[in-house]
Amino acid sequence: MVTHRILLFYKYIAIDDPKAVCEEQRALCEKHNLKGRIIVAHEGINGTVEGLASDTKAYIAEMEKSKYFQNISYKKSEGTGKAFPKLSVKVRPEVVTTKVVGLDPTVETGKYLSAEVLHKWYEQGKEFYVVDMRNDYEYASGYFEGFIPSGMRNFYDLKSVLPKLSHLKNKTVVTVCTGGIRCEKASGFLVQNGFADVYQLKDGIQTYMEKYPNEHFKGKLYVFDGRITLGFHTDDPKHEIVGKCDHCGVPCDSYVNCGFNECHRHFISCDNCVDKETGLAFCNDDCKANYFKITVHHKRASA
Repeated sequence: MVTHRILLFYKYIAIDDPKAVCEEQRALCEKHNLKGRIIVAHEGINGTVEGLASDTKAYIAEMEKSKYFQNISYKKSEGTGKAFPKLSVKVRPEVVTTKVVGLDPTVETGKYLSAEVLHKWYEQGKEFYVVDMRNDYEYASGYFEGFIPSGMRNFYDLKSVLPKLSHLKNKTVVTVCTGGIRCEKASGFLVQNGFADVYQLKDGIQTYMEKYPNEHFKGKLYVFDGRITLGFHTDDPKHEIVGKCDHCGVPCDSYVNCGFNECHRHFISCDNCVDKETGLAFCNDDCKANYFKITVHHKRASA
């Protein structure tokens, strides 16, 4: 029986007073003991929260009564009770930052493609091109067969994907991301730039994985909470560990942050490549050297 549940959701809708909605959301989450992150903007809402299954159900029920947030498609998964350390509800200029002026998914976006149809396309061998619009470290642990990586370090680098995709302007392109919110803008961006046949995976990779575990999506899904990665039926013989340790290349899907705080890069590292002296993982030798240099300096200064 699921005791804790995580909700992943978004909705693009014009909000007159984001600050007021932000306060309403904070009060609603506190009422139902939910922790997580919610962003509110003039263009809509983007959230991931965790709580007891009964509390997440009550939250959804109240959202359905709201002025703005009816008929949201919630992605639900089993929580741990420790996925988030606290509740954060903030107002931002965008619910996902692109720094591209004029992207409005309520006006222009790619055609929705259901998980069922995408699976059918794979099975039929249809010609199409999956473009993964997540950040580069996210698809290190899991990805669709034959996908084209965005190459982005951050989603606000969206403009950088155009040169590498220019040869696909007259092909069938399917954009994918975790829960669907980034693809609303990414697919619309491609449409604005002359791509003729653009789709977006409706409700994101998580929904596809739930319906078709270990079929055409390999590995685990990177998620922005304490679980870090999410897999379905990982005991299935078809499940693969596709991630690789950045240092030695062995199959691995364990993410760490670089031990040098000024870097703090997120990457995959196996236990054998963790520094034995400090118990930390460093993304490269320079970060390791800088860590020890600063540590030694602090010790001398405090002596």
